[in-house]
Amino acid sequence: MSTDIVENTENGTTASTRRTAKALPKKTRKAGKAPLTARILTTTVMATAAIYFLLPVYWLIVAATKDRAGLFTSSGLWFSDPQLFQNISDVLTFDNGIYLRWVLNSVIYSAVSAVFATLFSLMAGYCLAKFQFRGRERIFDVILAGVMIPGTALALPLFLLMTQFGLVNTYWSVLLPSLVSPFGVYLGRIYAKAAIPDTLLEAARLDGAGEFRTFFTLGLRLMAPVAVTIFLFQFVGSWNNFFLPLIMLSDRDLYPIILGLSQWRSVADRVPEMYQLTIGGSFISIVPIVIAIVSLQRFWRAGLVEGSVKG
Repeated sequence: MSTDIVENTENGTTASTRRTAKALPKKTRKAGKAPLTARILTTTVMATAAIYFLLPVYWLIVAATKDRAGLFTSSGLWFSDPQLFQNISDVLTFDNGIYLRWVLNSVIYSAVSAVFATLFSLMAGYCLAKFQFRGRERIFDVILAGVMIPGTALALPLFLLMTQFGLVNTYWSVLLPSLVSPFGVYLGRIYAKAAIPDTLLEAARLDGAGEFRTFFTLGLRLMAPVAVTIFLFQFVGSWNNFFLPLIMLSDRDLYPIILGLSQWRSVADRVPEMYQLTIGGSFISIVPIVIAIVSLQRFWRAGLVEGSVKG
């Protein structure tokens, strides 16, 4: 008898569910599915943005394969008599291989500044997020104000400061200002506040771990995704930094790639073969950035997924 009651109850529930589903309007049942028009519009906007950003890169790749005559006489969006390896060889051997020196300088400026700026940003963000002390919010407000100040506005004061210390026209004049990233501190604080539980830090302290050990063993691991983000921002920013080296450096052997290419471009009107060298050098200069982004994106993507799950 009890079995009949259960079956009747289940049948009644199923019938009631079916009647409710039929009574619901189609729009309610299709909630969560984007309309076809919206999807087409979104895809169109994304495709347009992709073309906008990738077209200059495609033009650079095509132009890097042309000789000097083909650069001005053939289509800029199609290959004709490609000689990429010859052009790259010309760039690397020009002027006793000065371009290789510029590559080494750019790697030093970008890698050193990215590593230390990331570490300092994580440490500062961690402290601002997890320690209570007087004036914490005011310090953070000052750091946010630093994000708003453009680098060009600080170039002249930095030059005067470096002059007083005798560091102008040295590696230090470019490296030292790049070791601080206000935006990195902002990201570090926001991420540390959300990703590092206070209970975990208390457990580490109860186990006898000091603050530095807690940060380097727990904090850094939990902040790895934002560390990758800060590192990429700082690396790309230092790699493309033009104005600061222009102000600080006068020795060609200390130039980064972007400043050296600018010098080549400035004489291209008088020496036409410099056009192709400049384009070939620009093509080579984007390779390290592509490698850095492709090799680190999996850590970045993992951090985004982890954050979405926590949210």
